[in-house]
Amino acid sequence: MPASRLAVLASRVRFEEKAIIAALERRGASYEYLDSRSLFVAGNPDRADWAGRFVLNREVGHFRALYAASALESAGATVVNSSRATQVSGDKWHTSAALLGAGLPTPRTVLAFTPQSALAALDKLGYPAVIKPLIGSWGRLVTRVTDREISTAVLEHVEALPSPQAHVIYLQEQVAKADRDIRVIVVGGRALGGTYRRSTEWRTNVARGAVSERLSLSGDHADLAIAAAAAVGADIAGVDLIEDGDGSVTVLEVNDRVEFRGFQEAHGSHTDVADAIAAHLIERTE
Repeated sequence: MPASRLAVLASRVRFEEKAIIAALERRGASYEYLDSRSLFVAGNPDRADWAGRFVLNREVGHFRALYAASALESAGATVVNSSRATQVSGDKWHTSAALLGAGLPTPRTVLAFTPQSALAALDKLGYPAVIKPLIGSWGRLVTRVTDREISTAVLEHVEALPSPQAHVIYLQEQVAKADRDIRVIVVGGRALGGTYRRSTEWRTNVARGAVSERLSLSGDHADLAIAAAAAVGADIAGVDLIEDGDGSVTVLEVNDRVEFRGFQEAHGSHTDVADAIAAHLIERTE
């Protein structure tokens, strides 16, 4: 029996993956579930095994998602999002570089290559600022620093980390904002809608307890989110925007394997993210 043209790749089937699978089934689409923990792809593959197939990449781990996408593409599959989109959006510096290259507004950002140069960079960037790991999600290991003394202590810990990549230090100005940011979900070049994400702390990640509230998305916000998704090459993306005190909007991050539970709960029946993703995948296969 031939393999389905459409596959969903994931190691953890969470709310989002269950919703996407249910939407595919409602639309009568034939699909295969690929567990990335048991997947292997030969380096000299028979391209007939994967040619013409479309794989939705929902693997939660960045490196597994990146290399699975690359291997599947080398074997002839089309992966959504592509390995390039995963590489760019999964790395904060590559995301910033892509946004700047596209001429999109984004917070002032500096890349330093030693803790010592990071301290000098922070003196020029100004406080308060944020020190972020290049790769990571849910706000983990993101640290707000307000002066040189705190920065020195944080960077001493960074210097002690074993990974060479950790010693490449991503610094960003902290944008003065209200207790919220904006999440816009983009699918197939269309902004489905947006939410405010509110929190009692400065990080507004839903995974850290932030609350999502539906917002009426303006055309400017939608256009900016669509342009940001295009800048990193993502078909499906969650774009995080920040409004400063003057109302100016900048792009903070672009998430390629976006979690949308909070968004969906805020929108209810007004917007069905999983169905939009399913429809986009079916359209791509056709």
